[in-house]
Amino acid sequence: MRTKLSQFNFDLPQNLISQYPTEERDESRLMVIHRDTGKIEHKIFKDVLNIFDEGDTMIFNNTKVFPARLYGRKEKTGAKSEVFLLRELNNESRLWDVLVDPARKIRVGNKLYFSDEEEHDRLVAEVVDNTTSRGRTIRFLYDGDEEEFQKELNALGNTPLPKYITRGVEAIDKERYQTVYAKEMGAVAAPTAGLHFSRELLKRLELKGIDFAELTLHVGLGTFRSIDVEDLSKHKMDAEYFRVDDRTVEVVNRAKKGGKRICAVGTTSMRAVESSISAEGNLKRAEGWTNKFIYPPYEFNIANSMITNFHLPKSSLMIMVSAFGGYDLIMEAYQQAIKEEYRFFSYGDAMLIL
Repeated sequence: MRTKLSQFNFDLPQNLISQYPTEERDESRLMVIHRDTGKIEHKIFKDVLNIFDEGDTMIFNNTKVFPARLYGRKEKTGAKSEVFLLRELNNESRLWDVLVDPARKIRVGNKLYFSDEEEHDRLVAEVVDNTTSRGRTIRFLYDGDEEEFQKELNALGNTPLPKYITRGVEAIDKERYQTVYAKEMGAVAAPTAGLHFSRELLKRLELKGIDFAELTLHVGLGTFRSIDVEDLSKHKMDAEYFRVDDRTVEVVNRAKKGGKRICAVGTTSMRAVESSISAEGNLKRAEGWTNKFIYPPYEFNIANSMITNFHLPKSSLMIMVSAFGGYDLIMEAYQQAIKEEYRFFSYGDAMLIL
C-alpha cells in the first residue's frame, strides 16, 4: 500500500504556533514517547539528563544559521526589495542563489543596493540570471577579502525567522534562533531540536558520561517547502550539503556495537546519518549533498532514539518522525500535544522518542 500525504494531516489551532522561545532553553516541555509500550509521558526538557546513561551517544548538527534575509533597493527607482540568500555558488566571484520579493520587478541586469541604518550603501549586487519564478542568481560587487565580505553580510542581514513566526525579528532571535553549539556557517534555518540544549545541560550530560558526536547538515529552505504530491514515493526533496567526519563515525559505531542508546538530535541529524550508511549498516565518513526523503515504512540503521520538535501537518519532518515512531503512535501523540497545549514549530516544545 502506498503512503499518502493526506494521512499526515491534522487540525492545528493557530494559537499553538510558538512566536517566542521559552525563557530558558532547557525549560521547554518534553513529551516522551515509548515505542515498545506506546506509553506517553509529559516532562520538562532538562529531564533528558535522567533518561540517558553513561556511554549513550547524542548526535548533534553543528550547522550555524547565517543572517540570510537582506533588505535592499533598486537603483534608479529606489523600490524596496527583499533578498533571501540561499547558498553561495562561488566565493571568488561572489555568486549567490537567492529568492527575491517582489519577484516580477527584479530582472536580470538590475542593481540592488544594501545600506545600513545610517543609510550608507555597504553592498551592491547585480542580478545575473533567473533560476525559478522567485529565484535569481546575483553577484555581489565587492573588492575586499572573504572575511570582510562576510562581515558586511552579517552586519546587513537579518535572522531568517520562518514565515509562521508572524512578528518582526527582535534582538532575542540573534541568540535564540541558533544552537549553543553552532559552528559551521551555512544554514538558512535552525536545526530546531537542538535549540533546547543549554550550555549547563550539555555540561551535566557530559559529566554523566554521555558521548557527543557532531556532524554538519546545512538546513535549506526546502525544509519548509510543502509537499505537492499525494503519493509520497514521487516527492523530491531539495538537496542539502552535509558532512560526517571520522571522529563521529568512531563514536557512533562504538555505541552501536555496545548496544547503547544513540539519539539523533533533530530530523537533520537523522537525515545526515541515514545518508551515510556502509554496506554493513554502520555509519561511514561522508561529505556531499543529500536529497534523502524518509517516509514510512523505513528501516532506520543508526539511531534508536530521537529528539524533535512538533512539526507542521503534512511536512516532510512530521512524516519522517512518523516513520521513526510509528504512524499510529505519532498521530496519537500529536493529538495529545494539541489537547495539552504543547507549543509547536521552531520555538516550540520537544518530543523524545525512545
